[in-house]
Amino acid sequence: MKDISEFPFLPTFSPSLLAADHNHLYEEIHKTESLGCHFIHIDVMDGQFVPNLSFGLDFVEDIHSIHGMVNDTHIMIEKPWLQAGAYVKAGANILTFHLEACPDREKVLLTIAEISKAGGVPGLSIKPLTPVEAVFPYLDQIGLVLVMSVEPGKGGQAFMPESLERLSALRAKIDALPPEKRPLLEVDGGINGITGPSCLKAGADLLVAGSYLYGHEDMGERMVAVLEQR
Repeated sequence: MKDISEFPFLPTFSPSLLAADHNHLYEEIHKTESLGCHFIHIDVMDGQFVPNLSFGLDFVEDIHSIHGMVNDTHIMIEKPWLQAGAYVKAGANILTFHLEACPDREKVLLTIAEISKAGGVPGLSIKPLTPVEAVFPYLDQIGLVLVMSVEPGKGGQAFMPESLERLSALRAKIDALPPEKRPLLEVDGGINGITGPSCLKAGADLLVAGSYLYGHEDMGERMVAVLEQR
């Protein structure tokens, strides 16, 4: 298990494999690592919590040993407490689940506990219409909070500008915590050369980007161009 506190270079990118060439995923993963990335974002969709299907448990297990990046794994699934431990054991270093997938506080805490017990870093995500205050009670118990700046379940959507206010509100709340209790602040959806710098200025630590990066020969330059504006 990688300790996320080892990475003093934040903010940075977590490139999303959802937008990579699925016919050459191993090559895409190795290219991402060769560009100096320390995180790789894996979107898991069950076709129920969100309408689409994507990478699953077998995929996480298959790739975790072929690279040295942090497997930043986002599970968009129903009843995450039932599978959380299995995903960590399969190779998910950070495992982020949705607050909306849990019917009550008890199940949120149970999912966090299952991730921690398995040796992973628990992350908690919220959809764009969920009040940002809903995650405040859990910030000191998780290692990452993910703000969705599009509706989860489909790549290529446009960034929702109101996400910037949500990031700023979370940044203020996180910074008020003791340093050892502060989770990373991540944003996912519609990140590009314009929205990326705005998210960094609003306080994001990690930018999840897919179509802005993959499929472009200048993937490395695109990341640098955004990070230089922080």
